[in-house]
Amino acid sequence: MNDFKKEVLEGLSKKNKSLSSKYFYDSEGSRIFQEIMDMPEYYLPKAEMEIIRNQSEYIAEKIRKKELDVIELGAGDGRKTVHFLEVLSSKVTQLTYFPLDIDESILRENENLVNNQVPTIRVKPMKGDYFLTLSQIRQRNIPRVILFAGSNIGNFPDSKASEFLEMIKKEMKPGDYFLLGADLKKHPKMILDAYSDAKGITARFNLNLLKRINRELSADFDLSAFEHYATYHPMTGAAESFLVSLKKQTVTIGTEKIEFGLHEVIKTEISQKYDQEKLIDLAEGSGLKWDSAYSDTQSLFSWVLFKR
Repeated sequence: MNDFKKEVLEGLSKKNKSLSSKYFYDSEGSRIFQEIMDMPEYYLPKAEMEIIRNQSEYIAEKIRKKELDVIELGAGDGRKTVHFLEVLSSKVTQLTYFPLDIDESILRENENLVNNQVPTIRVKPMKGDYFLTLSQIRQRNIPRVILFAGSNIGNFPDSKASEFLEMIKKEMKPGDYFLLGADLKKHPKMILDAYSDAKGITARFNLNLLKRINRELSADFDLSAFEHYATYHPMTGAAESFLVSLKKQTVTIGTEKIEFGLHEVIKTEISQKYDQEKLIDLAEGSGLKWDSAYSDTQSLFSWVLFKR
């Protein structure tokens, strides 16, 4: 049994059903997510790009060394990072960029973009799960900054976020930096609109997970019998997405049968929003030292710099 099928069956067999958000991104899911990135309600990409355009100079001054490795986790196509690398390259004599991603084709796009725009940088793409590929460059005796951009830290529950930061700390030597993207708490309506937009793009994204299970695991989910539902709790900062069963039904996955009650939900995603206090607690709990934070003009998003 492959990991996908195993995790799906385990998640749907629990009393409180759940599916992992990491399985959103098949080819169709990735295409829909690009639509989400372009939605007017989805504030995050614009806010993060504002930070990169306006704050890269200050961050580069903080982390500059004669030699430096920049290791980006889940690097994607590099469009977000290339401006930051361009600024940093003017302050570092020998800069090596390690984009880490599971998608080989997107790593080729990343390498081509960075090579064309910042030819002075050495680019060394690494395909695979970054939990595994990070260890392959552990022995390089070069100062490093590990970059985890976007809001991916928010997909971890608190305990897992702490474990993740502890893992990052083990990959750092004294004086190394960790640069983390974090989505900040803001007006609850702005967050709800981003996760449940008027055109239903986020709903299609969520329901596509069931379509993928149908296609890859020989399942028979009736997509019209499930509905997307998003929530946000402004005190805890937890934005969550669910799929609601609109009737009592039985779904077959391969030879397994899963029962759903009327209005029973499947939790598909958590996206934690942070304030500075929570981020400091998270860092101190994992043994990292808070250095500085950089936000957009509306304080929607932040890049936070930690040091070991």
